[in-house]
Amino acid sequence: MKKAIQVGNLVIGGDAPVSIQSMTNTDTADAASTSRQIQELADAGCDLVRVSVYNQACADAVPALVSASPVPLVADIHFDYKLAIDSMEGGIAKLRLNPGNITQQEKVSLVADCAKRHHTPIRIGVNSGSVPKDILARDGGVTAQGLVDSAARHVRLLEQQGFDDIVISIKSSDIKTMVDACRIADKTFDYPLHLGVTEAGLPGQGTIKSAIGVGALLLDGIGNTIRISLSGSPLPEAEAAINILKALHLRPGIQLISCPTCGRTQIDVEGIARQVEQQTRHLVRPLKVAVMGCVVNGPGEAQEADIAICGGKDSGALYIKGKFIRKITMDFASEIIEAVKNYDQY
Repeated sequence: MKKAIQVGNLVIGGDAPVSIQSMTNTDTADAASTSRQIQELADAGCDLVRVSVYNQACADAVPALVSASPVPLVADIHFDYKLAIDSMEGGIAKLRLNPGNITQQEKVSLVADCAKRHHTPIRIGVNSGSVPKDILARDGGVTAQGLVDSAARHVRLLEQQGFDDIVISIKSSDIKTMVDACRIADKTFDYPLHLGVTEAGLPGQGTIKSAIGVGALLLDGIGNTIRISLSGSPLPEAEAAINILKALHLRPGIQLISCPTCGRTQIDVEGIARQVEQQTRHLVRPLKVAVMGCVVNGPGEAQEADIAICGGKDSGALYIKGKFIRKITMDFASEIIEAVKNYDQY
C-alpha cells in the first residue's frame, strides 16, 4: 500500500479510492473564467483540478481560485520557485513541480520549507520530453527505466530537505513505455502514483490510448489518481476517467451493457441505450443494466444483469434481479430508468 497523502480534503494513496484529475485550459489570471471551468470540472466528476501558474498574475489569482473552488487545486509550476511559494501562500492544496528544474539547492530548500509549513504535497511529474540528457545518452533514448531514474533524481532532492509528501507521475505518449515505467515505479517508490498517457490526442483515439494504458495498470492494482489527457475542452477528460473507473468497478455507477445489434434486431437498441445512459450517468448506484436486441444472448445477459430488457418484435421482456417481470411494448428507456430508480423495491 502506498503512502497516504492529504491534498486539502482529498486523500491520495493509502486505501483511498482512485481519484480523478483534470486541468483547466483558461487563462489562470482570469479568475472568473477559470473558476467557472473549475466548477464545471467538479460537476463533471473531478476530485482535483490543476491550474497552470506561469507568471505572477496567475499566482496573484490563486487565492480567489482557491476560495471559489469546490475541490482542491494544484498549481502547475515550472522553473520559478517564487511562483511555487506564492501559490502555497495563496492556499493552493498541491504543487506540480520538478525540483531539479529549480537550478539552485537553496531555492529547492525554500520551496520544501514552505511546503512543510503549509502541509502542501508536491507531485513530481516526468514524461518522455523531460528526461535528462545524460540518461538519454546512457540508454540511447527514452526508456521506461530512464523515466523512473529521472523521477528518482527529483525525489532525492526533496527527501534531502526532509520532505516526503510526494506524489509521482511518470508518463509517455507511448502506451507500452508508460505502462512499463509505472510498473517499475510501483516497485521502486512508496509514494502514490498518478497515471496518464501524456499527449494522448483527441477524444476518440486519445481516449482509447488512455483506457489501454491506465486501465492495464489499474487492473494490476497500480495507481492512485488518474488524468485522461485529451486535446480541447477538459470536460471529456472527466467523463472518460469516470467510465474507465466504472468499467473496472473502482467507482460505483451504472454499468450499461448493450448488444452491437444484427439483422435479428427489432427494437431500437442504440436509441434506448443512449437514453438510459444520458439519464443515469450521474447516478452512483452500482447496477448492471443490459439492453439486448434479441433472444439469442438477451436471456443470458438478463440473468446476469440487475436490470435488463430483451427485445422481440416491437416489444421487450423486462427482467429485474434475473427474474422476468413483464412484457413491455413502448417507451423501453423509461421502463428501464424507472426500474433503476425503484430497484430496491423489487
